[in-house]
Amino acid sequence: MHDLACVVHLHSLYSDGTGTVREIARAAQRARADVVLLTDHDTLAAKRRGEEGWYGDVLVLVGEEVSPRRRNHYLAFDVDAPIDHRGLDGAGICRAVRDAGGFGFAAHPFSQGSARFKRAPGMPFEALDCEAIHGIELWSFVNDTAEGAGSIREIARFVATPSRALDHPPERNMRAWDDLCRTRRVVAIGGLDAHQFGKRVGPFVPLRVMSYRRSFRQIRTHVLCDEPPARELDHDREQVYRALRKGRCYISVDAVAPARGFTFEGEDLPMGAEAPAGRRALRARTALPARLRLLRDGQEIAAAEGTELEDEVEEPGAYRVEAYRRARGRERTWILSNPIYLR
Repeated sequence: MHDLACVVHLHSLYSDGTGTVREIARAAQRARADVVLLTDHDTLAAKRRGEEGWYGDVLVLVGEEVSPRRRNHYLAFDVDAPIDHRGLDGAGICRAVRDAGGFGFAAHPFSQGSARFKRAPGMPFEALDCEAIHGIELWSFVNDTAEGAGSIREIARFVATPSRALDHPPERNMRAWDDLCRTRRVVAIGGLDAHQFGKRVGPFVPLRVMSYRRSFRQIRTHVLCDEPPARELDHDREQVYRALRKGRCYISVDAVAPARGFTFEGEDLPMGAEAPAGRRALRARTALPARLRLLRDGQEIAAAEGTELEDEVEEPGAYRVEAYRRARGRERTWILSNPIYLR
């Protein structure tokens, strides 16, 4: 498997971001990300204008954030035309993306708004039980962190030093995902919702908050591809999308430590695979020492300290791994795997 670090869910000048595609790719290269998954609101303009492709060592792929007002946003990929969401609820959007040959992820699906700031309403996804939904944005960098802030001071700390504010995904997100995975495969990704808020003046953005480069160092989705990039758009796009479709991906906070090299497998079963329950050895490995947990349907069944965890299981369930490391004075979530499903 070939591990590519992706930054997912971000916006350019084609919607409400402040960067061009080329500038975004340059920021990704400086942040040492491999792939940008661009998702401007209700448009595939970057794809239509031929801006999908390689920029130096960074591959830019163009999806769309299907964006009804205030709810049911959906990150759609592998579609050739924008999804017309007029009159559609969340389930209808999932089906429209599927029928167009694409797949997608519910954006910030557990959003509740800010308890402290009443003018910041939530933007949830209301059809997580839809049979056509492919996956969810389990951990949303901007949305989840900002909604969890309880004061102006905490918001300011998040803006000034996001890597210090980011520690764990909301527990409600994890519980809801585990509940979904008990009955069917639901692929989880980590997203940014990056806009690089600021003011653009001609070719410059002299005033910016949460720059792309800074955001790109935070939550990433690593995809495990069958083949290495060939620097051919069609081939490389297919490799990335196939891994996302199959759930061969994991979420990491690379600001805690570089995560590349993580694996979780069960003999002949990679992440995302589904197989009959029975006695199997599940193994997880990390490139750096960490506190490792193996969970079945959200409940810990094994733990280890170091770079390896192995356990023999036989009960049905959705098995996944969490890894934690200390950074900036406290333990933080480092890696979240997608499950291996034994039914």
